[in-house]
Amino acid sequence: MSKSVLSMHHVSRSFIQGGRSLEILKNADLEIKAGECVGLVAPSGAGKSTLLQIAGLLDPPNSGDITIDGQQVISSHDDVRTKLRREKIGFVYQFHHLLSDFTAQENLVLPQLIAGISKSVAKTRASELLKMVKLDDRMTHYPSQLSGGEQQRVAIARALVNNPTLLIADEPTGNLDPKTADDIFKLLLKMVKELKLAALIATHNMVLAEKMDRVLMVKSGKILSYDDNNST
Repeated sequence: MSKSVLSMHHVSRSFIQGGRSLEILKNADLEIKAGECVGLVAPSGAGKSTLLQIAGLLDPPNSGDITIDGQQVISSHDDVRTKLRREKIGFVYQFHHLLSDFTAQENLVLPQLIAGISKSVAKTRASELLKMVKLDDRMTHYPSQLSGGEQQRVAIARALVNNPTLLIADEPTGNLDPKTADDIFKLLLKMVKELKLAALIATHNMVLAEKMDRVLMVKSGKILSYDDNNST
């Protein structure tokens, strides 16, 4: 049985807006196992971004427990959470956010150097991942020399370069044309399975969402199964 990589138990998050408390998450529960790709769909303002921020340890909840790869993180020091983000979590966003002055390979080398990996090992790892995303012939190209789909493939490779166990993606194909989006999505799912990652992927595209193992939504502060909530 696959191990649990991300576990959120009774997580709540609220904000003060206009002098009143606005509850975004209320005793929400979520578990994602290794090799499992989970889709997240929700209308604007429902709490999708808040959930991704909390799962990625970028925003603390008001209450509840979060465990990543067996480590309980809520009571952990900031330095511990930073280390977990760097070593255990990979992020992919709608916009690739590549460094324009660096080549595709260098964009993958830099995060590894920050993590303390030697330059020679980092270059080898970068080359391996760029080959996995079928960009081994574009390693020395700068982002401006790459197509939108190629840039996003570099971004995916960069998210995986430090061997995370959890991948969090926020609209990773939202800035691409339908054909390129479908190709990128297939690549993302393939790598999740091959590398046995746990993946939480937010998307507005239900055609893509339905290709994942499960689809969830945020409603009234709870994390619910999209299929169960829309079956009636």
